[in-house]
Amino acid sequence: MPVRVLVVDDDPQIRRAVSTSLRAHRYEVATAADGEAALEQLSAGNYDLVVLDLGLPGIDGHEVIKRLRAWSHIPVIVLSVRETQDEKIAALDAGADDYVTKPFGIEELLARMRAVERRTATETPPPVMRYGELEIDLARQLVRLLGDQVSLTPTEYRLLEAMASNPGKLLTHQWLLNKVWGPGYGSESLRVYVKQLRKKLRDDPTRPRWITTEPGMGYRWRAQPDG
Repeated sequence: MPVRVLVVDDDPQIRRAVSTSLRAHRYEVATAADGEAALEQLSAGNYDLVVLDLGLPGIDGHEVIKRLRAWSHIPVIVLSVRETQDEKIAALDAGADDYVTKPFGIEELLARMRAVERRTATETPPPVMRYGELEIDLARQLVRLLGDQVSLTPTEYRLLEAMASNPGKLLTHQWLLNKVWGPGYGSESLRVYVKQLRKKLRDDPTRPRWITTEPGMGYRWRAQPDG
């Protein structure tokens, strides 16, 4: 089967040039002009690799990578005019697999793609996790309980995502703090947000369905995903 590639760039000439070159080398290619469209296509389709510009309208390339990495390990090669070391480090830290600066040669891009394909596993979990009546859409960052959307703050959502993506595991206070807030925050912040999250998910701490407390250690997401 041909390798399926999504080319994401707001410049129609670059989309066309890259797509034409990749198709000539027997890749199957789809395109997107912005970050929102890219995430929608990636959540709905079965792609093997993404070629991504950073300077996109709306959701920029860095945010696309961060959201994608919440539910997918699909290889991402950044293709950007931004060539400073800080930009490259930021993209790689966000989860990109490689970085090619514009202007570029198609042979270099093809070589980078082949290298990434060889070293990267592309199996991905579904972009929507379901735990009974609780549904977490990782691609769109939406949460529904009994069919109704649950209104979460960005921090509450990141906490839920960190927990639900690691079902059954003991998640220490420090791991959650680093994952959700970064260094420098205390466990009191974590306790407050866990309490808020439990309330919004209607999770009784005395008879927990989703989140259990491991005294002195951390928390555990009890449920396993459906299917």
